[in-house]
Amino acid sequence: MKLAIACDHGGYALKMKLLAHLPANLYQVQDFGCYDEHSVDYPDIAFSAAEAVANGSCAFGIVICTTGIGMSICANKVKGIRCALCTSVYMAEMTRRHNNANMLALGGHTVDADMALEIVERFLTTDFDGGRHLDRVRKISDYEQHI
Repeated sequence: MKLAIACDHGGYALKMKLLAHLPANLYQVQDFGCYDEHSVDYPDIAFSAAEAVANGSCAFGIVICTTGIGMSICANKVKGIRCALCTSVYMAEMTRRHNNANMLALGGHTVDADMALEIVERFLTTDFDGGRHLDRVRKISDYEQHI
């Protein structure tokens, strides 16, 4: 499975820890930056990663900034993206099961590396429940087509 990953300077340290622990035999990762801790404009990076998920070149995406808020806002501006900011394993599971989220946002200064790894693992290994949730996700997609 191919993943898009991106961060700004506030998420750089966490991104590097995630990259070191994502099993290479399970995931091919496309890194959209940033590549050091120098200040960058997070929208440029978030949009690139989200577009890769939206166009299907990556199955899922992970975006990281200081809080996760800015990156999630940007990712959700891209048509076809359902990005969830998660601070717990439970949130990661539920956003996959009920919202069919295709991107995960994390805060480099709001979750520690061990918790982030657990969140990412649960997000990537949880399937969408479908059923009544499918109708709700379709309503989101239908609305998105009209804006």
